[in-house]
Amino acid sequence: MEYPYKGKTNIFCFKLFLIIYDYGNIKGVYARGTPCTYRIWAAYTFNCTQTTSNQQNGETYEEDIRNKILAASLAFVSELGWSKEALSAGAESVGYPRITHGMFSRGGSDLVHYFQTSSNLKLVEILKKFQSEHRDKPIPPGEFAERAIQARLKMIIPYINKWPQAIAIMSLPPNFNWYIRRIGIAAVYKATELYMIQDKSQKYEATWTFLNRRLIEAVQLHDLLNKSDVKNQTAKDTAQAVFVTVSYS
Repeated sequence: MEYPYKGKTNIFCFKLFLIIYDYGNIKGVYARGTPCTYRIWAAYTFNCTQTTSNQQNGETYEEDIRNKILAASLAFVSELGWSKEALSAGAESVGYPRITHGMFSRGGSDLVHYFQTSSNLKLVEILKKFQSEHRDKPIPPGEFAERAIQARLKMIIPYINKWPQAIAIMSLPPNFNWYIRRIGIAAVYKATELYMIQDKSQKYEATWTFLNRRLIEAVQLHDLLNKSDVKNQTAKDTAQAVFVTVSYS
């Protein structure tokens, strides 16, 4: 895939936001790139309070059980959806009573958030490996972003038949605020995600073509906003809003 501005420096510093929802301790995963360097890291914040050793151990034990059940429940999503039923089946499959789903007050929403969080951690490892393999010959940021988004989207393929339900859950008012604070690359990701769940092409080839076009447009818009004679901030904001709209077309 070819990207404009491939040989230039300081043209396009990509800030890749691929966390779909802030959940638990994980607040953000970023990949920053210039034509010269990439830095990948996960930022973690912890809300800690003073507590006894017994309380800490108890909380850790409960969290381990929750994560064990959530991980097991993913195997039932294709059949039962992102639901309490999947959580009940997951709990039973690892030796806990079906009523253990009561640990998850938000039901299917907790399961979606667990999947998103664990997938983002997997993406961090993929990007670290990718960075290491290209340390001597960095690739253009646009191509880097495309590969990162592809890797993340491929993680939803096992659940593609139930992914519209996950999107609906993430669009509920308590979850949606995270989205509206982000445009650009997040819009590209969401547009491609929506395209993907309708894609019937072999190995999702049409989806990857769609993604490539949207990223090329993102690079072009970035250059326009930063190098054109558009001085008025309102005009720039309008152009960015248009990009978000186009990304979903």
